[in-house]
This record gives sequence, structure tokens and C-alpha cells, in this order.
Amino acid sequence: MAAPALSSRAGSLSSLGSSPTATPSSSVSRPACSPELDFRSGSRMDELNRLIQEFSKHDQREYDDQRALEIHTAKDFIFSMLGMVQKLDQKLPVANEYLLLSGGVRDGVVDMDLDELGVYNRGSDYDMAFTLLVPALKLHDRNQPVTLDMRHSALGHSWLSLRLFDEGTITRWRDCCTLADHLNGTTNYFFSPTLVADWFQEAVALVLAEVQRKPQRGTPRVERVERHSTLLSMILGVGSSRMLYDIVPVVSFKGWPAVAQSWLMENHFWDGKITEEEVISGFYLLPACSASGRRENEWRLSFARSEVQLKKCISPGLMQAFQACKAIIVKLLGQPSSVSPYHLRSIMLWACDRLPATYLAQEDFAAHFLLGLIDDLQHCLVNKTCPNYFIPQCNMLEHLCDETSMFYARKLALVRSDPAEHLRSTIEQAKAANRLTQEMQRRGSSSGLPSPQTDPSSTDHQQPDDRLAKKLQQLVTENPGKSISVFINPDDVSRPHFRIDDKFF
Repeated sequence: MAAPALSSRAGSLSSLGSSPTATPSSSVSRPACSPELDFRSGSRMDELNRLIQEFSKHDQREYDDQRALEIHTAKDFIFSMLGMVQKLDQKLPVANEYLLLSGGVRDGVVDMDLDELGVYNRGSDYDMAFTLLVPALKLHDRNQPVTLDMRHSALGHSWLSLRLFDEGTITRWRDCCTLADHLNGTTNYFFSPTLVADWFQEAVALVLAEVQRKPQRGTPRVERVERHSTLLSMILGVGSSRMLYDIVPVVSFKGWPAVAQSWLMENHFWDGKITEEEVISGFYLLPACSASGRRENEWRLSFARSEVQLKKCISPGLMQAFQACKAIIVKLLGQPSSVSPYHLRSIMLWACDRLPATYLAQEDFAAHFLLGLIDDLQHCLVNKTCPNYFIPQCNMLEHLCDETSMFYARKLALVRSDPAEHLRSTIEQAKAANRLTQEMQRRGSSSGLPSPQTDPSSTDHQQPDDRLAKKLQQLVTENPGKSISVFINPDDVSRPHFRIDDKFF
């Protein structure tokens, strides 16, 4: 099913001002080298392109060896912590497979409700953000019967019945289920997102308390841990770096859900660039509820793993425009907001399907893409229609009231009337965040905060750590946003096995 048609804005690629009635003898002629202008705002396209490039320069930060090692140290701490959580009551899978995403939940890397997540700002609160999906149930065995019960849910959501699971699974998770009578008289256990999140957050708190009772040199500083509904946000300090981890308990599946099967029948921009097997390798249930659903039972379908694959097919110019547009929207609408960066991500994916690849591949068209994304988002708000990319019949803005949608649409109209000024504002915000980060790093260096490279006990391993840091830096710079799966043995958390997409490390 195709998405609702959005108004066309591409128009002619020729310069503005040409007329079919113009003749060489016309008294008024346009200079051949006059700049291309945006009709709505009068902004020069070359100036908008320059501002987008400048924003990208300040928004994308390069990591040196020290920062790469600090990232690795924080990640290793998180995985070790999860190994200890598994040992508490053996609820989590022994050999688990996590999905680590660059960017926090508030950046729109997954579709969760931002109005419940609190406000965190880069620079003042953290330097880098990551989202970690932690499977509470890992349903990767194709012989495992699974009951996704969508009878009581809005589109894109489901209940998960454990009725067909083995007795051991039901026993382990019985305290995280709601009960209902089945038609045949047996008890039906529904896996509860709120109860699972409560258990997970309490288990993490127990582990952190144990870790802090026996502090070790070189261990990351746990600077902040907060529960936000079903999400756990944790800020770790390592050396002079502060890393935000948004940790989400999920249900992980292999394969593809029937509700999204018709989407595979359509033509898409990624056809021929990546295989269908890569796109439909799996999906998740997130602990998020629809506006009319029952919070204790309803999960939201997520295709985060597929989105990581699709991102590889998006042109650099469009991705730069998306990042700049996202920053403008977050600054303009504020956080929390009923309109999230995930909506903008879906709009971008629909644009990739709608527009010719040759048009989207043009390197100097970032300004056109930025204005188009703003127009598309405003169109969606006015009509209260934003189809989910994978389940087009699911309208992600259906819950908005008319007053709210028009309020946001009018705010976007202000951006559209002067995009250059709003770009300059986001550039200054990015610069200010970088200055705060640098100031925190200077303070950390002068106060002698422990760093993994200054731990005397690690002297014998300094050379391997340097090699690891260089390797991690290369992975971070060459694989932004890619799927990073980690296989953990809780009995030996010091030797995790990494997979980035289809490559093993």
C-alpha cells in the first residue's frame, strides 16, 4: 500500500525566472549567473547549502584514540552490567543479542513517546548518546510458536501471549505477565511491557548498587540513572567523556510480521542496493503503547534493524538535510513533543521512495531536501497524517487533536519563511554544545578524573588497548548508525563478540 500522496515540490531543476514567452529582444532579461532562490522565503540556495554544511561540521564530532577507548570502556561496563542482571534470576537469555544504535531515543532512532522521557541536552548533560535494545525474550527459533494478538490494539501495536511457550519460560516470566482466561478455559499469560520494564529497571538498580559497593579503579562513573516510563536512561562518565545510554527492554524476533507483508510487495528505493533478506532479518516489540491502548499489555512494533540497513542507501546530501531539519524541529518545538524526530525519519524514507534516485544523489541539493522535508512535515501536520513507512495503513499522527497539529504546523511555517535564520540558530546551538563539552573535558583533565589509559593495572595491556582504540575509532567513523550486535557470555563478559551488519569482529 502506497503512502498518501504528498504535495510535489521538486518542480523544474532549471533556474528560476526563465519564461516560455521570453525572447532575446525582451527589454528585461535575467543574468545567466544569478543565484537560485527559494520561492517561499527568498533565501539563496547556495547560502542554505553552506549553512547545512557548517551545521554538519559542528554536529558530527571526530573521535581520537582516547575518546574511542572511553567509548569502549563505557560500552564494556554496560555489557558487564547486563551480564550481572542475567545472573540475578536467569530471566534474560544467556547468549543475548543486543542492538546498539548511535543516538538516543530522543533523537528518534526508535519510535517511543517523547512526552514521557524527560529532557537531556548534548553539551550540558552528555557528550554522546546511544540507544541499546536489550531483548528480554529472544524469539529467533522459527519453530517457536508465537502469538501476536492484535485484536485489542491499534495498528502497529500488539499484545504478546505466552500461552504457547514452554513451562520454563512461563515460570520465569510469570510475575511480568497479566492474566486472562482463554476460550478453552486455560489461563492466558500476556507479556506485560510495563511489568517487564519495572523488573528490568529494579534489576539494574540492584546490580549498580552492588558495583558501587565495590568500586574499582578505571570503572566508569555512574553520574545519573533515571527511569522514564519503560525507558532507563543512564549517563556514564569515563575520563573526560559523558555518555548517555538509553536502555530499552524489548522482544526480539527473526523474520517479518504478517501485518507488514504487503509493504514488501511495493517498489522501494533500496531495491537492487541491498537484499530483501537484509531488510527483513528481524523486528522488535518496544514497550510503548498507542493513545487508546492498554499500557500494561500493548507493545509497539519496531523495525529498527531494518532502518539501519536502509540508512546505507540514503544519499549523504539527504542525510545532512535530515540531521539539520531534525535539529531545527527539536529546537523549535522543544522536548518533550508530540511530534518526534522519528516522524521526520519516516517522511524521509517515503521521500526516498517517491523521488528519483538521480535527484536525491545530487551533492549540492541539500537545501532543496531540507525545504522539502519541512514542507512534507507541515503537510502531514495539517492533514494529521503520517504513515508508518513499514505499515503504511498505520497513521502515526492520528492521535493528535486539531489544535495541537495546527499549532505545530504554524510553528513550521515560521521556519519555512526564514530557513537560513533557523539554520544559523541551530549552528550556534551546536557550537555552544561543543564548547560545553570541551570545557567539561578541560575540567576533567585538570581535576585528574580517572581514565582507562591511566589505570596502573592496565599497563601491561596498553599496547592492545591502543590497537583496540584505533579499531573502534575506525568502526565508529566508517559505520555510523549501522547495526551492532553483541553476543555476551555472562560467565566471561571480558570477551564480547561483535557483529556490525554482516561483518564479525
